[in-house]
Amino acid sequence: MTQAMQELEQLMNANLLEVFGERDRDRRREAIARTYTEDVIFADPEGQVQGHTALDAKAEQILAGSPGFVFRPDGDFSHAQDLGYLAWAFGPEGAPVVHGVDIGFVRDGLLARVYTILLH
Repeated sequence: MTQAMQELEQLMNANLLEVFGERDRDRRREAIARTYTEDVIFADPEGQVQGHTALDAKAEQILAGSPGFVFRPDGDFSHAQDLGYLAWAFGPEGAPVVHGVDIGFVRDGLLARVYTILLH
């Protein structure tokens, strides 16, 4: 795997674990600053948000609505050029209730777009 693809994998894991999985707001905001472009777009079945502040609010909303739940990778990371794909599970430790995938596009070494798809 090339260095660029390793960096993409790190960004995708940071998106999942250090942003959407981080309950400490200060640590989450620090991760947001080093993971995404300023104009990042995050889209999921509920809609779309743009920018660091809106992304932080989205992560906070998800975590506040699911106390005790954790995100974890659920499969291997995949990539193609500037696109990363990471499957995940979300729920109480050891008993996920939601499965999904994140698809991220990189621009200038940071995630510029992230799409979340929920799997049924």
